[in-house]
Amino acid sequence: MGGYAGLTSRGQLTIPKKVRDALSLKAGDTVAWTVMDGYLIGTPRNPRFSDLAGFLGNPPGGPATLEEVDAAVGDAVGRHVAGDRDGSGRA
Repeated sequence: MGGYAGLTSRGQLTIPKKVRDALSLKAGDTVAWTVMDGYLIGTPRNPRFSDLAGFLGNPPGGPATLEEVDAAVGDAVGRHVAGDRDGSGRA
């Protein structure tokens, strides 16, 4: 599915109704824009938590405890702040 949108003088695009409906977009939703190989790619950023259930499949080590999740999030935030994006220890 696709469509066309005109760019206004204020730099705004109107996403065609068929596309908005297909993606369940509504007023106030956010779309992340990326340019890849000369193409503009818009990704809706409006998932509901329930939409994400099972998205990654079963965890390889079984379900994690809340403490394990908190520790993993804390570790990831620390790496992000330190500029270590891939966990290699290098900034």
